[in-house]
Amino acid sequence: MNREMMIKNNKFDLHSLNKFASVMAQGNGYLGLRAAHEEDYAGQTRGLYAAGIYNKATANESSDLVNLPDMTAMKIEMDGEIFSLLTGEVLAYERRLNLETGELLREILWKNKDGARFQLVFQRFVAKHHLHILASKVTITSLDKNASLKIVSGINAQQTNFGRQHLIEENVRVFNEKVMQGVYRTTESGHLITLAVQNILPEEGPISFSSKNRELMSSIKKELKINEPFVLEKIGSLYTSLDQDLKDGNPELSARNALEESVQDGYQALLNKTAGEWQQFWNQKRVKISSADEFDQTAMDFALYHVEIMTPAHDERFSVGAKGLTGEGYKGHVFWDTEIFILPFHLFTEPETARNLLRYRYLHLQQAKEKAEKTGYAGALFPWESAFSGYEETPEYAAINIKTGKRQKVASAIAEHHIVADIAFAAVQYFHNTNDEVFMKKEGLALLKETARFWVSRAVEEDGMLSLKDVIGPDEYTEHIDNNAYTNYLAYYNVKQALYYMDRFGEYDEWLSIRGKDFLERLYLPKPNSYLVIPQDDTFLGKPEIDLSIYKENQGSQGILLDYSRQEINDMQILKQADVVMLLYLFPHLFSKDIVAKNLHYYEERTIHDSSLSKAIHSIVAARCGELETAYRFFQEACLIDLGPNPHSSDEGIHGASLGAIWLAAIFGFANTQLDGDILSINPKLPVNWSEIVFPLVCKGSRLEIRLTHEQAEIIKLSGPEVDIKIKNQKLRLKDKIEVTLKDCFLECEVQE
Repeated sequence: MNREMMIKNNKFDLHSLNKFASVMAQGNGYLGLRAAHEEDYAGQTRGLYAAGIYNKATANESSDLVNLPDMTAMKIEMDGEIFSLLTGEVLAYERRLNLETGELLREILWKNKDGARFQLVFQRFVAKHHLHILASKVTITSLDKNASLKIVSGINAQQTNFGRQHLIEENVRVFNEKVMQGVYRTTESGHLITLAVQNILPEEGPISFSSKNRELMSSIKKELKINEPFVLEKIGSLYTSLDQDLKDGNPELSARNALEESVQDGYQALLNKTAGEWQQFWNQKRVKISSADEFDQTAMDFALYHVEIMTPAHDERFSVGAKGLTGEGYKGHVFWDTEIFILPFHLFTEPETARNLLRYRYLHLQQAKEKAEKTGYAGALFPWESAFSGYEETPEYAAINIKTGKRQKVASAIAEHHIVADIAFAAVQYFHNTNDEVFMKKEGLALLKETARFWVSRAVEEDGMLSLKDVIGPDEYTEHIDNNAYTNYLAYYNVKQALYYMDRFGEYDEWLSIRGKDFLERLYLPKPNSYLVIPQDDTFLGKPEIDLSIYKENQGSQGILLDYSRQEINDMQILKQADVVMLLYLFPHLFSKDIVAKNLHYYEERTIHDSSLSKAIHSIVAARCGELETAYRFFQEACLIDLGPNPHSSDEGIHGASLGAIWLAAIFGFANTQLDGDILSINPKLPVNWSEIVFPLVCKGSRLEIRLTHEQAEIIKLSGPEVDIKIKNQKLRLKDKIEVTLKDCFLECEVQE
């Protein structure tokens, strides 16, 4: 790599413990591990999560992504004093997440109450080469005297989801005085989870084991000699009954076997294997930015690291939660975020993963059809929040309002139906880039037909036109409105594409064909008014305005909810994120450039950006409009959502969709890359601070490397068939390599074969 790929934290601060536990989390798409400290602190949230393991604490609650038993905690005593950064004196402290290798390292120089100094180095990783393995290592050196050491660690099943206990302890055992194994079952969903752990010591020594109060622990005692490091390695494995790679269908046997093999390697050999897998990832998918501000590259690396570890690419039965596998925010549920903000990265770098994410929706088509039927509609109504079962998981009520003592009904599951068209949109985009007819004839067409059937049945006739009434667009500060521009245009696209692919693949459906054509002819689509502004919905432009400057200064805090009720906000021109700007991002050629620019300005003035999804999308549209200073400002502000100074920004997990959107902003905004029909179109809009961007792209089965500067574009075909490329207005055929001088691409175009 051409520069250090590190996320660093050089100060121990109780206020930011949980933020950095999310930011520095590790994973591999199957496992997610929060970067909690080994020693305990009040308020610190530990977390180990496995994709697909959800459970309901009570019958009336929605499913939680289960916080599994912890394997990383250690209670360390030196000369009888329990190690804590809240006691003694911290002489030096640094924690680093190495994005290049996936390893988390913490180095501490600590002085106890008697003035003796100890150096402690903690290391850990979640294996990328083996989905089920995680490993840790602690090195302790007494610098001033011989000292006694005691370390207690093991498997702690006292973990809960904010107080909700989801696991029953079925069995705990110690095998051969070495391996600790805990077997647990979720209380409602019935998933079996097995964890196995073994300590590796430099020499045989006394180890005792105990089991009490849902803790299976080992206790290690050692005499430290001055300046002689003591090293303890701890290897763990985790299997569940959902796994498809079980030995003899047995999670317990599988966990022990995987642990035994990994223990033979030891920490460093395992880390080397994992680092090799990460090296391959970065070689194939890294976006390299030459910027005057190094933070831009750090933010991009951070975003791609998390998109990789949050995505369960190994299993189509799972999808990506809003917080990935880094925390319990939104209960680990899957939203529209996946299809619109995260799937594009995979589609243009590893299309097979995008296919798996769409297969997740296809596998739950029946549950979506059941929801539509229950609500009186035809076709498929996908849940606003989903989990493993595919049923609606959105909580019926929000938290209690402490001023009124009342709960507000959550409207998303009732009216935020644009997710139906979002999924259809993603299916079409997948086919455009892959030409995967096997998928499109079966899964894709089924998704398109059933989602189209939903929209046709949902439309209401009004004065000879068809309307979509009582909906919520992406802007959740505006609820229960009619003819939301984003929703209507996406629904139109959904139905149009369904009819197109039905015709293309010779599949006739009389009801859908007749009703679908009528829907396309009569659906009301909001048009720009005399001021060129596209109405967000039927009433938005007629609502009063207020000065939002104070709220825009504290974007993301939702501070406006402290001053106004949800109903008051709903009755004013106040946006959490702008639906029309989102529409213009997805359909860049829907309106003329002057209309796009006018709407970007109009709606941004009324947008607080309280949604983490907002900034990057505004950046893309601003870049396409040539407003590069504004676009770059939005980009950098989007990068600060998790990496900014707010100590509590990510307490309950990272913002998965906003991280996916950072890639979108660079590739679809500043590189201005898009599929225009069957042609890859590139029209760079690089910010002044960037001298170059280099990124990989998979297009139409070909793997490309694209290098853009302010003056030149270079596209190299690394593998695959020839590809049609359009750079600015020049159409070219990429056989091997293309170099274009951007200032005058008509006159100075050199094509190398």
